[in-house]
Amino acid sequence: MGMIFRFLCFASLCFMLSCSATVERPEKINGVSYVASRDSIDQQHIDPVVHLGANYAAIMPFGFVKELEHPEITFNSDRQWFGETEKGVKQYVEILHRNQIKVMLKPQIWVWRGEFTGFIKMAHEADWKLLENSYSDFILAYARVAQEVNVEIFCIGTELENFIDERPSYWKQLIVEVKKIFKGKLTYAANWNEYERTPFWDDLDYIGIDAYFPIDSKQSPTLEDTKKGWQKHKSEMKNYSVKHSKPILFTEFGYRSIDFAGRAPWTVDRVDKQVNLEAQAILTQALFEEFWHQDWFAGGFVWKWFHKHDAAGGKDDNRFTPQNKPAEEVIRTFYKKYDL
Repeated sequence: MGMIFRFLCFASLCFMLSCSATVERPEKINGVSYVASRDSIDQQHIDPVVHLGANYAAIMPFGFVKELEHPEITFNSDRQWFGETEKGVKQYVEILHRNQIKVMLKPQIWVWRGEFTGFIKMAHEADWKLLENSYSDFILAYARVAQEVNVEIFCIGTELENFIDERPSYWKQLIVEVKKIFKGKLTYAANWNEYERTPFWDDLDYIGIDAYFPIDSKQSPTLEDTKKGWQKHKSEMKNYSVKHSKPILFTEFGYRSIDFAGRAPWTVDRVDKQVNLEAQAILTQALFEEFWHQDWFAGGFVWKWFHKHDAAGGKDDNRFTPQNKPAEEVIRTFYKKYDL
């Protein structure tokens, strides 16, 4: 009888510990940056996202400018890919929501020839005014779409540091106008070295960071060294989160499967060699181990995920996508551990 009692007590303790662990497990935004395609998508394109354990997807319609000093943005054009238009956004969101995957709508600017959007800067006051009007048209149009299809998060911009530095009052007013339309949560995607001078976090719900921090300069980083490389950045982000009483959200995170992937993770130049699948996997694992259990950290969106999963990534690909690489399994492991 005593043995049975002790067994029941032990079983009860294990059950309580299991329940406690479940209750205390942090809930995270486990997202993918879902790349727009030429065509509509269907269930076969969403199943791999579900299998990954993702509970969020960032949908990214684009507006285009001709050059860094050009003030007019072209968007929702019949010359754009379907997934980059208002109609495409609605179709993508509908099928994602049908699969219980929440959405961050993240309209972005593309400068022709791929120049960095943070360098957009007007030479004259009249051009700044034109840019402000054009950007408002762009963002408020997609704020209306976001409200219509009930997306969960709306991102008001991505890596536009010069624009924000030069016109902070415009951005404060833009947020007021967005809130008149969209009733969900708001963020902005600041570049990794921009977020600490972004002036409007108190008006948003998340401190959004595109997390391409330099953390390791080795050709093939180790997990231990990579985790050490995060400590300074991690401490600064935690303090910043506490200062503003806002959670940190990695609006983008990820690494190329290439040598020296942790040295300058923002690098996008095309090279035909130096594939390093292990480096991508280790860097990804270190990021998860350092951040996903932190209560001040909301989660993030891996850069990037293509709709044709079977044709994406793979052992010979040195680009950002983790698809069909060891990093995909790393992400799956953590996403399923920290599911909403």
